[in-house]
Amino acid sequence: MPKIQKIRVLLADDHAILRAGLRMLINAQSDMTVVEEAEDGLQAVEAVLRSHPDVAILDVTMPKSGGLDAIHQIVTGSRSTRILLLTMHEEPAYLRTALAAGASGYVLKKSVDADLLTAIRAVHKGRTYVDSELAEFLVRDAITRDGSDHDGSAAKSVLSDRELQVLKLVAEGFSSREVAEQIFISTKTVETYRSRFAEKLGLKSRAQIVRYALNLGLLSSENFTVGKKRSTRS
Repeated sequence: MPKIQKIRVLLADDHAILRAGLRMLINAQSDMTVVEEAEDGLQAVEAVLRSHPDVAILDVTMPKSGGLDAIHQIVTGSRSTRILLLTMHEEPAYLRTALAAGASGYVLKKSVDADLLTAIRAVHKGRTYVDSELAEFLVRDAITRDGSDHDGSAAKSVLSDRELQVLKLVAEGFSSREVAEQIFISTKTVETYRSRFAEKLGLKSRAQIVRYALNLGLLSSENFTVGKKRSTRS
């Protein structure tokens, strides 16, 4: 019998115990194997460019750089690699952001036992796989959209550079403390910026923040470089 060509998988998650469990699950399959691991988005990009795996499994929120930031670099640097987001974020706006950026799949961590292996095989074959809990959103979103500032022009005119930067990082799922560490300001200052943009834009939930960040192009662009200090406009 001819030897089975296994699906080569990269795992990127900052929790070592979770990675170990996923590695055991994947390596137990006859048609797939883990070839690389990473604990943040920067390492994930380096590993993909080094090994060009068939499927890259990325967590949305990781230290230094998350999965959403890594998508663009992976899509550009390794066109043969399909991207699958494995995350705890159930907000539909994260799903839309990931797919718009170039991901092929989106699976919730609570569904990992039932869906992950199916998702890996699906995206490897060139299909798009979306967690069943979020699939209905794609249908509703295609049919109807709210009337709020879709191009983000109003938001850009009223927010400072720093408020936009904090908005981007909050939308990516980072806590106020993690945002503060990345852009070299205090947690209290981050909370101040967050309150300002929320009040200016009328945003009351994380899902609304993510939608605005997507509309502004912050989650799929490189206008802001995570971890580097930028000048602000007061």
